[in-house]
Amino acid sequence: MLEINNLRKNFNKQTHALKGVSLKVKKGEFISILGPSGSGKTTLLRSLNGLETIDSGEVIFDNNKITKENLPKIREKTGMIFQEFNLVNNISSINNVLTGLLNSSSKFLSMFYLFTKEQKLLALQALNTVGLLDKSYNRADELSGGQRQRVGIARAIIKKPLLLLADEPVASLDPKAALSTMKLLKKINKDFNITILCNLHQTNLAMEFSDRIIGLSEGEVVLDQKTRYLDKNINELYN
Repeated sequence: MLEINNLRKNFNKQTHALKGVSLKVKKGEFISILGPSGSGKTTLLRSLNGLETIDSGEVIFDNNKITKENLPKIREKTGMIFQEFNLVNNISSINNVLTGLLNSSSKFLSMFYLFTKEQKLLALQALNTVGLLDKSYNRADELSGGQRQRVGIARAIIKKPLLLLADEPVASLDPKAALSTMKLLKKINKDFNITILCNLHQTNLAMEFSDRIIGLSEGEVVLDQKTRYLDKNINELYN
């Protein structure tokens, strides 16, 4: 489903963000990526959908090597969830979700949020999936942090992607909202068979919701194990 081969990324001569990362991901897996700040987690996820360009290596997704030429088509099959939500505060939840269709809609029409009835129905379905149908026409800045992240998740799934990339999706949330968000992501993973790669700092959440855990340290994979075989104390990744 996803194959990462010898991925390398340097930001300057001193900062080697990724040092030959290689992974294979099966369809339907829920994988958490753990590691301290600066370990390469965010760079790795952003490299998978072209938000960061790689220096060397390759990414094969859905049997296609990702290139500049096919990147727009690849992005149609992936969704991105951000730590800080990346919502437009002064527009409604439904319009924020509809921005997830910008690559597949007329740029002129989407500038004015002139989406079709069918597209609006998809957005409402996505909001219903995340439990926010009743907040569809509330502005983003009227929502709590947990609700805002759910809008971000709805935006990511509106295209019915094969792969979700979640970059620290609960880092800005309180423990109760974080747990609720992780339960939602796991439900989406199971109900729709969507593969999820999720960057986390919270080892307890990774152990509870993941099928497999990847540990990164200084741009290298130092752990790759199915969760059921792991000792519950994996905090040494942060030591």
